[in-house]
Amino acid sequence: MEFILGLIVLVLDIYALVKIWSSAASTGAKVLWTLLILILPVVGFIIWFIAGPKGA
Repeated sequence: MEFILGLIVLVLDIYALVKIWSSAASTGAKVLWTLLILILPVVGFIIWFIAGPKGA
């Protein structure tokens, strides 16, 4: 069960990172969002999903 949850978190984090780096946000913002997701994978994803950079 833990493996499946870990895999889901990994997939969601990779999705978030791809969306962050394809957004129109500044490089500094992209780096900060990336660090947040890498340091706090679950909480960082949730915060990004709610408040992160949108669009390409």
